[in-house]
Amino acid sequence: MENNIYPIFDRMLTRQDKEVLLGQRSVMIWFTGLSGSGKSTIAIALERELHRRGLLCRILDGDNIRSGINNNLGFSEEDRIENIRRIAEVAKLFIDSGIITIAAFISPNNDIRDMAADIIGRDSFLEIFISTPLEECEKRDVKGLYAKARKGEIKNFTGISAPFEAPTHPALKIDTSKLTIEESVNKLLELILPKIKL
Repeated sequence: MENNIYPIFDRMLTRQDKEVLLGQRSVMIWFTGLSGSGKSTIAIALERELHRRGLLCRILDGDNIRSGINNNLGFSEEDRIENIRRIAEVAKLFIDSGIITIAAFISPNNDIRDMAADIIGRDSFLEIFISTPLEECEKRDVKGLYAKARKGEIKNFTGISAPFEAPTHPALKIDTSKLTIEESVNKLLELILPKIKL
């Protein structure tokens, strides 16, 4: 009788099983850049294009994470680190399910992005730097945040009163002040498609 009992992990399906089921390899596409640089816009356009090609994706961004799983976190340094740690743990679950996962977070320094890459797995982690210059981001000021930060109404605002550390070796750099959404997505597809083919 003893021989018929196996530990649960021996029976769990693997990431490879899920990838075969979905007909794709999973990968983490991690967008980093200043507020207003175009991270979410490009993430949404990329998701639509991959979906159109029959590929299953999931976007994680500030709006769907801060209002749910991380709604108890503020913007202190500790909370920002915990925010990214939780996002990376959730992303790892998607990656392990064979899903192409797209994250769009300021994630302002190399240490925080390294932590995310370590949790998710460096082999699956593509860091994409949306390198749109501060002046352009501030000109767009979609949410009116730069204006508030300049008036001192928002403390520790990345790019104004808190630093942003550009990635040292991003898989790709995109400046949305120079490239259209379509051009940006095409550059991303060149990078991603070979990696997600089974």
